[in-house]
Amino acid sequence: MYLKQFRTGGDRNFGYLAADEVSRQAFIVDPSNDPSMIVHHANEEGLSIRYIFCTHGHYDHTNGNEEISRLTGRVPLLYGTVCPDAGLAVEDGAVFPLGELEIRIIHTPGHTADSMCLYAGDALFTGDTLFVGKVGGTDLGEQARREYRSLHEKLMTLPENTRVFPGHDYGTAPHSTIGEEKKTNPFLTQPDLESFIDLKKNWAAYKRKHGIA
Repeated sequence: MYLKQFRTGGDRNFGYLAADEVSRQAFIVDPSNDPSMIVHHANEEGLSIRYIFCTHGHYDHTNGNEEISRLTGRVPLLYGTVCPDAGLAVEDGAVFPLGELEIRIIHTPGHTADSMCLYAGDALFTGDTLFVGKVGGTDLGEQARREYRSLHEKLMTLPENTRVFPGHDYGTAPHSTIGEEKKTNPFLTQPDLESFIDLKKNWAAYKRKHGIA
């Protein structure tokens, strides 16, 4: 699978271009701030953009939707929408064909109700659900509980060699793996939900103590 990570600007946003190398069919994830950069690169590589996904509806992930739709003729897809070309609903467990690849939708509510991750090949595009060494921001109530379940019941059950590509460069590296996050992400090493929420509550103090930026 062809995969390229882009620094699109904004608040250290990442956008992605991924493709089936046989058919040269491609999809884009979170083309915010500078969509033309990603589309230009796809054209240079001879890739045909079939899908555009936004991992959730926050403006810093969707502000390029109008422009990329104009550039590609494709409708950006968010959770709960229907792809007009494939006729498929963007819902948990849905599979979008892409040449010899498949893109699986994983609904991961928490940071937002519509948060989703995209799983293709050995790559997982996590948006603002999972960062390298961190997790997405939530309240300390129901949002945190939903995020905890999304992380442990859906993402941490994936193969440990699954590559993790987040929506922002907030962590210690631009990408990671599920196995590495299980071992080193302080939110994922907490023994239970209460400890997870307590770490969120005291994250600033934890960062100071452990020298985390």
